[in-house]
Parts: sequence; structure tokens; C-alpha cells
Amino acid sequence: MYVKFQKQGQQRKNMKITDTLCRRINNIRLSRKLAILYIFCVLLPLVVTDSVILYIVVNDQRIKQRHAMENEASAIQYSLTNSIDYAAATAKQIYLNEYVEKYLNGEYENALAYVGAYQDFMKTTLFKSGAGMDNTIITMYADNPTIINGGEFSRLSAITDTGWYRTFEESGQNEMLYFYYDDERIPVVEAKRKILFLKKLDFFSGNTCDKFLKIELDYGRMVRGLVKLGYEFPVYVCQGDRVLLSNDGHGSISQNFNRFTLKNRVGVSKEITMYNCELQIYILEPEADVWKDIRENMPLIALLILINVVLPWKLMRELNRSLTVRIERLGRVFDNVGDEELSLIDEISGSDEIGRLMENYNRMAVRINELIQTVYKDRIREQEMDIARQNAELLALHSQIDPHFLFNALESIRMHCVLRKEPEIAQMVEKLAVMERQNVDWAADTLEIGEEMEFVEAYLSLQKYRFGDRLSYELDVEQGCQGIRIPKLTVVTFVENACVHGIENKTAHGWIFVRIYMEEMEEAGGILCMEVEDTGCGMEEEERQKILGLMQNASIDRLKEKGRVGIVNACLRLKMVTGGRAGFALESEKGVGTMVQIRIPFET
Repeated sequence: MYVKFQKQGQQRKNMKITDTLCRRINNIRLSRKLAILYIFCVLLPLVVTDSVILYIVVNDQRIKQRHAMENEASAIQYSLTNSIDYAAATAKQIYLNEYVEKYLNGEYENALAYVGAYQDFMKTTLFKSGAGMDNTIITMYADNPTIINGGEFSRLSAITDTGWYRTFEESGQNEMLYFYYDDERIPVVEAKRKILFLKKLDFFSGNTCDKFLKIELDYGRMVRGLVKLGYEFPVYVCQGDRVLLSNDGHGSISQNFNRFTLKNRVGVSKEITMYNCELQIYILEPEADVWKDIRENMPLIALLILINVVLPWKLMRELNRSLTVRIERLGRVFDNVGDEELSLIDEISGSDEIGRLMENYNRMAVRINELIQTVYKDRIREQEMDIARQNAELLALHSQIDPHFLFNALESIRMHCVLRKEPEIAQMVEKLAVMERQNVDWAADTLEIGEEMEFVEAYLSLQKYRFGDRLSYELDVEQGCQGIRIPKLTVVTFVENACVHGIENKTAHGWIFVRIYMEEMEEAGGILCMEVEDTGCGMEEEERQKILGLMQNASIDRLKEKGRVGIVNACLRLKMVTGGRAGFALESEKGVGTMVQIRIPFET
């Protein structure tokens, strides 16, 4: 049972994943779906397949190349060993030769006796200088003071101070292969690279003196032989970091050994030890010229790209156009469904499913347009007639309560005061008329700031008569702000609040400042700033936060609450006119005063 529930849970999970994937695919545009289809079903498999084939071909080529490099390393080892073994075989013959032993141990009375012995030795032993025709130089040394230096024989004292002999003695070996650069000029000859096979001649017992053999191989011949063999890959025979032999054609036997700095290119390396000399054979990988290969195969690459990428993409584009263009045309007519009548598709192309869908849409649109004409438009005309009738009734009601009689009465009172020489009362009546005219003007809910400030001036003038010297005011409006429209009775509401709650309860002299200006911004536009400040009683922090909350959260529901209704009304209308962009700030200090700031973003 547990296994059954587990399988059901896994099936539900798989269905959920499938449904989520399906919903996401449904939200992708058709043109992108076709592009995704091309990428994942054509291009990507093609790239993966070609990459695998290319990897197999390249890897097979690398394997073959490595085999060739290993064969080349073995061939070089064989050639080098063969050359050195020849010298070693020659050294062994001399090492076991009794005549050589007897000749080097002989004591000669004078130079003439030595020359005669030398001639007899050469005749009887058939010993020839060079021991062959390969330019090999054989020299034997003995600690025998009766031997005269020259030719194939020399005193041992002639080499004891040379570097190669000291190296041999320090090694403690009986024989050694030695590569070195001879710049000691003993004898005075040109410095050059040399290959020596060194061996002690101590085979026979009863030696009367120390004897030593030096076979100098032809270095240049070995280098030339390595070059002439025509190996496919670069070859370096090294001892440590010294390049002894190479086929790169660089360097001369008259130059000192170069350092090997191409270890990062080594493809195959082989360690060999010959006669106590450790050597390394390095076969370098050839430098791959990718661009050269691309240029050589450019016609084939272009053909493959054309067949595998361009042609399928062209076909996919045509299929995309065949589907998406007609579907987009059908979508555009559906976007106009909100109009009074449905648009018809002018050109129907194709006889596939999309073409039939377009034909069916045209038939449906014709039928729906007929229904709209008979039902919807008639209903609209009736509603328009009802609205016109209601507007006429409203205008009639407005005309019945036209307040012109009130303004005429106020004007009569003002003229009477002027005739009786009571200018202050006349001025008060004039200010009152201005205020009443603003209150009963129903033509629009907004007015220019210049007109609003006339109303503020009238209100403060009346309050000046009330408070006398206790009230002073200052109005400062930038010239560029005069024509900006704001909801009427906006500024005066905050001015009235400053008078009632700020100045009225204060016995000392108080000021009211009204400032309206435009604050420039770095980007296009600015911020309209309206500030109403009083030097009245101020308020506590708790009350300030409460009133600021009412201003920032002004709404219709707030108007139903008691307290500060005028401020809430003004803030609500400002937010409605500005689309909620108006910002409000309130600063107050008990006994010092209060300042209200309104900031409205304004595009120039």
C-alpha cells in the first residue's frame, strides 16, 4: 500500500511539473516558440553531433600523432645509442689490448727511442689514427714521463687541469659519456661543443702508471645526421636544461649550449641513461595554425554552414512568417473588439487552419456588427438623451438660485458706506464680496494661483480688521507660478487654519507667511512648493503627528470624521487633481509656530 501511495504521489508531482511547463510555454510568443524549436531541435543537435564527430576526428589524429612522436623518440634513441655504442666498442678494444698496455707502460731513454717504439707499435698493431672513417679522435694518456706529447698518445699531466677530466675524476666512475663546451683553448683552438667518451685503462694487473682514454666524437656529424633524417616533429636532446642536439637548424657547434624553454610544448619525452650520462629526448608538438586550416578549408566550411544552418533557418523564417503574420493580423482585429463595431480582415491568405479561422472570424464579425447596430447603438442614443435632459434640469436649478442678488446687495451697502465716508467698512464689504464670489462660482473646481491669492489677500485683510495690530502677513508668489491651476480654496484653507489655531489664541503679535515658488530639478520639470507659516501658538509633537497623518491619508471616509475637516478636504482634492503625487509636510514647535508645506511634481 505504501508503494502504491508513493507512486501516486510521484505521478501527481510529475503532472504538476508538466502543467507548470505547459503554462510557461503558452505565455511565449509563437515566433519565439518556432525559434526555440529551431534552436533545440535543429541547431543544437547539429552542433552537438558535429562537435562529437570533430572531437573523435581530432582525438584520433592526436593518437596517431602521439604514436608517430613515440616512434620518432625511439628512432632517435636508437640512432644516438648506435653512435655512442660504436665509441664504447672502440674503447673496449683498446681497454683489452695488450700492445697498448705494454706501449704505455714502456720506459724510453730518449725521444729517439720513443719515436722508434711508436713506429714499431703502429706497424705491428695496425693501429690507425681515428679508429675509423667517422672523424673520431682517440687520445690515450699515461702517467709516464718518458712519453712525448703528440698524436694519439700524451702524458696524463697534460689534462689534469682540464674541466672535463676533473669532472670525470670527481664522478668516481670507470667510464663516462660527457658533453661540454670547450672554451679552455688548450691547445689554442676555436671554442666549440664536444662529445667525449672517457674511460680508465686499468684492465691489466701490475700497472706501472695510470692510463686514461679519451674518444672525441664528431659533434657536427651527429647534428647534421639528426637534421638529415627529416623527422616530422621538432626534436631536442637535452641534459637537464641544456640543449645538446636538435633538428631545428638553430645554433652552431661554436656556440655554447642553449637553455631548453619549450617544456610547455613537449608532446613525448623519454629518459635514457648512457654510460653514466642521463639524457632526455623531447619531441615537441607542432604549432597548430588554426587560421591556416580554416582558410584552407573555407569553401567546405561555408558549404556546411549553408546546408546545416542557413537553409534550415531560411525555411524556418518562411514558416514563421506564414504563421505569425496571419495570426498577428487576426490578433490586431481582435484588439479592436472594444470599438463600436468589429473590423473585418481585408485579405485572407491560405486555406489552412489559420485561413479558415480568418474566414470564420469575418462571418462572426458581420453578424455581431448587425447585432451592435440594432441593440447597442440604440441603447447608447437613449442614454445620451437621458443625460442631456438631466443636464438641462441641473442648469435650470442653477439658474433658479443665481446669487447675483447677493452681490448687488453687497455692492449697494459698499456704496452707501462710501457716501457716508466710512471707507474701512466699505473696504471690508468689498473683500467680503470677493470671498463670496469665489464661494458661489460653480463654473470650475480649479483656478489659477493668482486668483487664489486674491482670495487669500481678501481673507487676511478681513482678519486684519479683527485682530488689529496682533496680525501681520506677507504674501510671496513667484511670477512663473501665477498661472498654475490648483483646486480653489486650497491655500486659503491652510491660511484660515493658521489664523484660527495659531494667531487667535496668542496675545502677542503674530505673523502669517504665504510662499509659493518652483523648485528646479536636475531632470526635466520641477516641484511646485506652497508654504503657509505662522508664528502662533504651535502644537505638541503628538498632535503634529496626528494632523500630518490626516493630511497624508486624506480620503472620503476621513471627511466623515470630526475635526480638521477643511484641511482633509483640501488635501484630498490636491491628491485627486495630482493623481496622488502631492506630498505634505508639517513642522511645529509649541510656543514658536507652525509651517505647512505642499509639494507637487510639475512637468515643464
